[in-house]
Amino acid sequence: MRIRSRDGLIVVDIQKDFCPGGSLTVDRGDRVVPVINRLIPKFSHVFLSRDWHPPNHCSFSHSPKFVDKSWPVHCVAGSPGAEFHPLLSIPELAIVIDKGVDPNREAYSAFEETNLAEFLRDRGIDRIFVAGLATDYCVKSTVLDALNQGFETFLVQDACRGVDNPPGSVDKAIEEMKESGASPVRSEVFE
Repeated sequence: MRIRSRDGLIVVDIQKDFCPGGSLTVDRGDRVVPVINRLIPKFSHVFLSRDWHPPNHCSFSHSPKFVDKSWPVHCVAGSPGAEFHPLLSIPELAIVIDKGVDPNREAYSAFEETNLAEFLRDRGIDRIFVAGLATDYCVKSTVLDALNQGFETFLVQDACRGVDNPPGSVDKAIEEMKESGASPVRSEVFE
């Protein structure tokens, strides 16, 4: 598959708190970093989303249940856990999208309450590729919102990892994305 000048790569939430040792670890989440690092140079337009929560964010719980979308404290704005993974190669011209900044609203999608769609359209981008964490939450929400915004959307499956809680939620998320119009691809198909 040839990457065009009007293609964009959206890298979702490759942050320390979602990687091993973080407060909300995605199992083997750090293993997507080398895959994403191989993808990044192929794209002229790279967007990196990050959870950037205030300390009193509504999703935080000291007794998180996960399945009810309550989570341990994670990715607090300016904290070490909110930093991008140290091995992630961030291009100089990459655009960082902060999400989940409203203390009273959860925001899984990189499009939700951000200017991402506007950034993409201003650059003439009509086809996007999504990679990152976690497949069954923020990646899925970003892919579905991209489709709803009218972008041709690809899920780079080997550049994603999921929480898979409850078990089977990753497979269910991939099916939902496919049924909604996303095309799953693997990183080795890119020229």
